[in-house]
Amino acid sequence: MADTPATPPIALSKGQIFVRRLSSTIVLWAVVLTSIFSSNAFVREYVFLGLMMLLAWTGLHEFYALVEKRGLVCFRGWGIFGGLLLMGATFFYLTAYLRQNPVQSLMPAKANDFETSVLILFVLGLCVRQFLAKSNTAGIQAISTTLFGLMYVPWLLNFIQKITFFPGVDGRFYVLYFILVTKFSDLGAYCTGSLIGKHKMIPRISPGKTWEGFAGAIVFSTGASVGYALLMKPYLKGMTITHAVILGVILAIAAVIGDLIESLFKREANVKDSGKLFPGIGGILDLLDSLLFNAPIMYLYLRHVLTH
Repeated sequence: MADTPATPPIALSKGQIFVRRLSSTIVLWAVVLTSIFSSNAFVREYVFLGLMMLLAWTGLHEFYALVEKRGLVCFRGWGIFGGLLLMGATFFYLTAYLRQNPVQSLMPAKANDFETSVLILFVLGLCVRQFLAKSNTAGIQAISTTLFGLMYVPWLLNFIQKITFFPGVDGRFYVLYFILVTKFSDLGAYCTGSLIGKHKMIPRISPGKTWEGFAGAIVFSTGASVGYALLMKPYLKGMTITHAVILGVILAIAAVIGDLIESLFKREANVKDSGKLFPGIGGILDLLDSLLFNAPIMYLYLRHVLTH
């Protein structure tokens, strides 16, 4: 008896993919936020660290896979090791060292200086790694792609830690704020683009992005920003309606750029999704793309504007 041919998987519509990605993102960040808002110190710190390092490891693994599919060379193992070291070292500096040195903990620049030291050591180690590579003659390429992977995933993700433990404020509410605003930006872009989107933004990178969707992203994110600022005003030092509007616009623009950048990487690697961790949805980078760009913006605005 002849074998019955396997039934091909049913292709998901754009709406189904968006709903699944949004749901996965909500679940993912609900777990992260639950950990940092936990009353248990171990969960609040070390479970949070574990989750952040897991995101960094998975995101780096997916990025270096895209690099290799593009036909480029990278030091995947060294990059992942450096990324986890960067996040772990920053965490212990923020939670252990600064607690024993309360005067220094009042200066956010100290954490940035420490992070820079780790990056310098990583670059020096990366050069040594190239010296030891007997068969790889593409040194500039390998060093560049490995370093960029570290900067794109764990370094940007690391700003969430620096916001969480920002001195003088309860940074957890700012983490919740920028995640909420970013996801409303994604929601606004999809809903508006699907309903009235006609004018393509950059079709060679992302055929589905429209200028109408971009405007919707700004409207939705600004509305979420103002609403959250009013609701959580006692927990958001320095936040006014004006700042909420400005941040709503800036975070929406950065979220769209972050999404487009990841789309560019995937298009160059000739893949639809960054990974296969979530069937029908993609990988971790597909869920993190817009948040990676918004984390440093939230940190810089918090440091130089809201608490200046």
